[in-house]
Amino acid sequence: MQATSYTYDPETRTGSVLLDDGTPVEFDAPAFDAGGLRLLRPGQRVRIEVSGEGADQRITLVTLQTF
Repeated sequence: MQATSYTYDPETRTGSVLLDDGTPVEFDAPAFDAGGLRLLRPGQRVRIEVSGEGADQRITLVTLQTF
């Protein structure tokens, strides 16, 4: 799934992305660490993996979108 980086806190390695429909979804440090990134800037296109559905949906991986 693709999204756009919205917020990122380098101290806690947490933040949020915007799905293509504009829905914000937060991610935690383990999801950020799983992607192997060092930094994330607002507006970057990212690839995310999610688990669960609805209110139980959570991001398990955030990495840069490459073509």
